[in-house]
Formats: sequence, structure tokens, C-alpha cells
Amino acid sequence: MTRKTVRIAMNGVTGRMGHRQHLVRSILALREEGGLDLGDGTRLWPEPVLVGRREHALRELAGRHGLTHWSTDLDAVLADPEVDIYFDAQVTSAREDAIKKALAAGKHLYTEKPSATSFAAALDLARRARDAGVKHGVVQDKLFLPGLRKLKRLVDGGFFGQILSVRGEFGYWVFEGDWQEAQRPSWNYRTEDGGGIVVDMFPHWEYVLHELFGRVRSVQALAVTHVPQRWDERGKPYDATADDAAYGVFELDGGAVAQINSSWAVRVHRDELVEFQVDGTEGSAVAGLRGCRFQHRAATPKPVWNPDLPAAHSFRDQWQEVPDNGSAGESDNGFKAQWELFLRHVYADAPYRWDLFAGARGVQLAELGLRSSAEGRRIDVPEIAL
Repeated sequence: MTRKTVRIAMNGVTGRMGHRQHLVRSILALREEGGLDLGDGTRLWPEPVLVGRREHALRELAGRHGLTHWSTDLDAVLADPEVDIYFDAQVTSAREDAIKKALAAGKHLYTEKPSATSFAAALDLARRARDAGVKHGVVQDKLFLPGLRKLKRLVDGGFFGQILSVRGEFGYWVFEGDWQEAQRPSWNYRTEDGGGIVVDMFPHWEYVLHELFGRVRSVQALAVTHVPQRWDERGKPYDATADDAAYGVFELDGGAVAQINSSWAVRVHRDELVEFQVDGTEGSAVAGLRGCRFQHRAATPKPVWNPDLPAAHSFRDQWQEVPDNGSAGESDNGFKAQWELFLRHVYADAPYRWDLFAGARGVQLAELGLRSSAEGRRIDVPEIAL
């Protein structure tokens, strides 16, 4: 077995998501497994190069994980011919310029979503990457959640018959930051800093809907700010200028209708933080982060509305669990699973479809969702001209 060291510039991994999911749960997890076996006698050994603006944070993070390569000079890192891949987990407002530099330097590119702050910019980045001839990908982690993989198994197996509707519920209560510390950074709630739940979550919903059920043809959304004042990391109050909840209706190719509520101002009364219910002519299913339950047409009860009598049975007990069946990847971390696919794409030319053009579709849907909310109307979603 030949070991091939691959250097990956990782920008923004001092943040919560970049650190926890991409550095620790993905790249360092691969190292703990001895690297990634490409199946041809080669094992990739990922060597992260930590990049950021805060020297003390980078030094502390590198020391904590026994890493030796870190820098506050992005240009110098990109000029290093031993660095093959640039990964970006910065705040969205800083992402576009950094990606342009990486593409100009000829680096393969992998980035968190959204890939840019506007659809025009996201499409421009995708075209630049295509013209540069590099491999490029955008994180679309929810496709790799065990629950959604089980749901896709039902879709691919024809379980639902004709799919009629999709209903999604996502969110949780994010504390305002006064009497309890907020679980999310304050910039998420300032439009001027790139915050807002539409720009955060609509790109997720685009690829989930597109991959499992069909392309989004139209969007009608209402974006609101339920909590107008919050407190930042220093305990100072600030005006929340970004939307913290969004209520969207999406028409899909094939006629199915999806309705998805997203909110950071909702208390959870669900089994998981996100759930999707899919209803079809032959059956229904409810999927969350890890589990998926289903009910076939033949096992569907025949309830009768009678408010004068208590329910005689539990509706939840009438559903069955989709088994794991030992399916590859269904128990793995979704971020790590996608990292593995992207690395195989770069170093073994394996197929990979979650590229910057797919990322641009997500930015487009978020932009049109905000426009729909502002104008109070349904808006068609045109296909992207590559």
C-alpha cells in the first residue's frame, strides 16, 4: 500500500462548524483510520493546513490536535505548490474573494454553502472553476444523513407511488443571549453580515428537494424576524436585522408540492431537529436526522373525525421503522462521507455531482425566496444556464 500525502488548506476551521464537522469529524477522523483507501493500492493521508485571521486561535487549535501547519497568510498558503485543495468554512461574506484566489492559484476547491452572497456571484464562481479545469464541490451534508438516505431508498424503490407532497419542519429555539448564551453566532441575525435563515437554509432545501423529489420550479416564501433584539458574544444588545424564520412553499417537477418551515424561534416538539414527511399514493414516510418511519397503503388506518371521544390508539405506533440493512454510509458522519467522495473525485476521478453549479442553484433559491417574501408573490425558478 502506497501512502500519498495530500495537503488541504482549511480556512475558517476555528469556527464551530468548520472545527467540529470538517476538521475533527472528517479530516482528523480519516487520519485516525489510517487515511482513505482509494482501492488501487493507494492510501490518501490528508494533511490539513489551518488558515485564518486569528493567530492565537490557529496556534491553539493546531496544538490541541497535534498539527504543525497553520498560517494567517492565505496568499502564501495558496502559493504553496504542495497544497492541492482549498476548503472554505468562513463566514459567507468573506468566501467569494478567497475562492477566487484559490481558483486563480489552480487549487481544487471544496466549500461550505452558500458558495457566495448572491446568485450572480455563485454562478460566476462555478464558471471560473469550470474554465480553470479544477475539481470543485459544495457541502451538501444533509443528503448524507442516515434518515434521508433511508428516505431516498424508499423513493428509489418506488415505495411512494406518485409523490404528492413533502412537508418539512426544521429549527429550534436559539436563545437571545441575555439571560442564556446564544447557541449561534450573532452575525447570523444581521443581514449586513450575511445572516438570515433563508440564505442559510434554503440552499439546503434546494438540494434535498432536487436530489430526492425533483427540481424546484417555483417558490413562495414569507421571511420574518420574530425576535427583533438579541445580545452578542460580549453581552451587548443589538438589533436583529435578519430573518429568523421562513415559511416556504415549493412546486416541484412532476407536480409534487413541498412546504418547509424553518425557524430559530420555535420550540421542538418533534423526534428530531429536522423532519420531512412524504405522502404518496402508495405510502407515506417520515424521516429525520437518523431514523425513518413508513406506512404503506395497505396498513393505513381509517380514522374518523369525532371530537367527542378520546383517541383509542396511538397513530405513531402504526408506523414501521426503515431498517439499516447494513447499507454503506448510513451510519457514518455525513460530512465525512462527502469528504471521502470529494477526495476520491480529486485523486481517483470518481464521479461527483455536488459541484459549484449545484451550489449556485441553492443560492438562487435563497435569493428568489427573499424576493418572493418582499414582493408577496410566487416566483418561478428558472433552470441555470451553464
